[in-house]
Amino acid sequence: MRVMVMVRATADSEAGVMPSTDLLEAMGKFNEELVNAGVMLAGEGLQPSARGVRVAFDGAQRQVIDGPFAETRELVAGFWLWQVRSLDEAIEWAKRCPNPMPGPSELEIRPLFEAEDFGAEFTPELRAQEERLRERLGN
Repeated sequence: MRVMVMVRATADSEAGVMPSTDLLEAMGKFNEELVNAGVMLAGEGLQPSARGVRVAFDGAQRQVIDGPFAETRELVAGFWLWQVRSLDEAIEWAKRCPNPMPGPSELEIRPLFEAEDFGAEFTPELRAQEERLRERLGN
């Protein structure tokens, strides 16, 4: 099972406050443990939303909305992609994570969709297309 683990933004992360050396060292050690266990597939920190944009869709219309975005609790400051046996295993890894922010913070864990989750709508042709794309990506 693959999961995305999202680090929720805080007022500090949105203000561009950089992590301390101690936190960078602790996160480096945690990431190394994840890699050594074969759990971590990817992971990155994200710039504050002031440096980003949103593209809003309404039918055929598109609107670009410049950051920053108001509701900090709804923003993501970083992420990991993990390969785990179960949601319980992901939770156990998350509980071992150093606090990613000074003060209170949250991680959100969400399973990724797998091909079988889409049922009959995911036709053999669509499955073949997905497999070709994954091969090109090296996944």
